[in-house]
Amino acid sequence: MASVVFADLVGSTGIFERLGDQTAGRFVTQLTTALAKIFEQHNGHVVKLLGDGLFVVFPEESQAIVACMAIQERLAQKPVRPGGVGRPVQMQMGIESGEVVEIEGDVYGDAVNSAARLADLAGADTILTTQRVRDALPADMHDKLRKLGPMYLRGKAEVTEVYRVEWQPERDAEATVMGVSMFGQPPESHLELHFGSLVRQLEPRGEPITLGRSATADVNVNDTRVSRVHATIEWRGGHYVLLDASSFGTWVYFGSQPEPVVLRRTECYLVGQGLIALGCDRNAEAAPIASFAVVI
Repeated sequence: MASVVFADLVGSTGIFERLGDQTAGRFVTQLTTALAKIFEQHNGHVVKLLGDGLFVVFPEESQAIVACMAIQERLAQKPVRPGGVGRPVQMQMGIESGEVVEIEGDVYGDAVNSAARLADLAGADTILTTQRVRDALPADMHDKLRKLGPMYLRGKAEVTEVYRVEWQPERDAEATVMGVSMFGQPPESHLELHFGSLVRQLEPRGEPITLGRSATADVNVNDTRVSRVHATIEWRGGHYVLLDASSFGTWVYFGSQPEPVVLRRTECYLVGQGLIALGCDRNAEAAPIASFAVVI
């Protein structure tokens, strides 16, 4: 058994476009090399650098969690800006546990694939993991994980119970102390929804956003495949939740995963970024598609 971590740099394409290939390549290499040292300090074995990310294996789940939290905290406390300007570097991380096989210095196994999918799903400044990792953690670390519910990961027939690692103490405080931060920390994340030129934003404890064919919907979608009140996005206990109430269903695509979560009078948590196709999958002709992003 091993605990597998994938850690990816968010928005690397934009960094290369802004700085040029040579400067950006040097910056990314220096960054991933520095992050590799932090992983190694927590007993992680860096299998390989992945251009704009890292693939790391740990003997214990708790070591993987602590190492990922340490890196996120380090980047938050000492922001690193590509070229010294612009947005600070952000990482998205996935952690899974399971049997792995090492062949000629590389590591293979279902846990490797799942960790990579979780990293894709995570979004900026986020660490995602699974029920399997939580079950292996000591009890005093369970409060570091917040359940996001079942999600489909690419290549897996069954749903995976996904958890977010709460590495920012202020986020948990704001979510539990009646919505009021006692520490004056930065605000919680908000959700941005785009449909064509229309933009809607949902703040924590804000009013739900409705999507549908009805003229009174917050996001009006004039398509026969869309119900009058097709779906609703609401904030619930620290999460953003999409609820389908339609006749034909809602297809949700997370990150770069091609396989959707299909909702039919059910719901799912929205994390990271992705697409919402109403009444059909995104490959259907003139599919009505909205994009979402949970922004910290």
